[in-house]
Amino acid sequence: MAEKVIEVKKLTKKYKELTAVDHLSFDVEKGEILGLLGPNGSGKSTTINSILSLLTFDEGDIKIFGEEMTPDALEIKRRIGVVFQDVAVFEELTVWENVNYFCSLYISDKATCEKYTEEAIKLVGLGDFKKFLPKKLSGGLLRRLNIACGIAHKPKLIFLDEPTVAVDPQSRNNILEGIKKLRDNGATIVYTTHYMEEVEILCDRVIILDHGKIVASGTNDSLKDLAKIKEKITVETRGISKKFQDEIKKLKDVVSVKSGRDTLVVNYSDTRKNLAELVNLLEKNKIKYEKIYSERPTLNDVFLELTGKDLRD
Repeated sequence: MAEKVIEVKKLTKKYKELTAVDHLSFDVEKGEILGLLGPNGSGKSTTINSILSLLTFDEGDIKIFGEEMTPDALEIKRRIGVVFQDVAVFEELTVWENVNYFCSLYISDKATCEKYTEEAIKLVGLGDFKKFLPKKLSGGLLRRLNIACGIAHKPKLIFLDEPTVAVDPQSRNNILEGIKKLRDNGATIVYTTHYMEEVEILCDRVIILDHGKIVASGTNDSLKDLAKIKEKITVETRGISKKFQDEIKKLKDVVSVKSGRDTLVVNYSDTRKNLAELVNLLEKNKIKYEKIYSERPTLNDVFLELTGKDLRD
């Protein structure tokens, strides 16, 4: 049986008449990256703050590393790393000094702390910027510095809250690769994001929250199996008439038809020979297209279907 790093049982948190978290129960296993997802107001932040004992809650039990988590559980907290969405570094300290300072809060031995500092800076790809002040860094580099400060002491459990918000593609790729390395080095990670493609790349398991409750839980593939849509066919074409869209809707297993300026998207509830049938219909109506392709529903499709809301900052 896999070792449980986090155990949450019947967690409940109320704000007057609002129940932010409603008898929530879940576990996080050692060595996994758990994606904790949900629209704004779903209870994600309240759940994480309760787990970290940054917030008192009304009911429930929380254990970390098999021990009860409390505000004064300092030995447990030494084994946790937290990287919040808001960048929190010292403007008057260089990159190296910032990482070394945060590491020193947990590691008393100077030589070990310096070693860990160098390793954290290397992990996030800031080796060429060690002497830079934060104000000289781009947004993506600042995000990477923020992560280095949170994980320099080599925590066994890491919370990453929106670590790639508003960063360039190069920094995003660097951050994602670094997170994989953290997992490969033995860390357990709780990951929140509004970017579903990151979840599909990183997460071993996903929990989707809404109104303080779990609406779905499982692997990426198992969550996709929950969707009513089983196949999505996209046609790159222009000028699809309403009449032709109505004709497509009459085909077997068609759930919906959406037409944009340059694309036509047809969603199906089954995965039979839909592509061939649609191609035949296009040719029959002498409709030209640049490209046509079939794919499974994405995790974002599943999210929208389960919560009825779009992901947003």
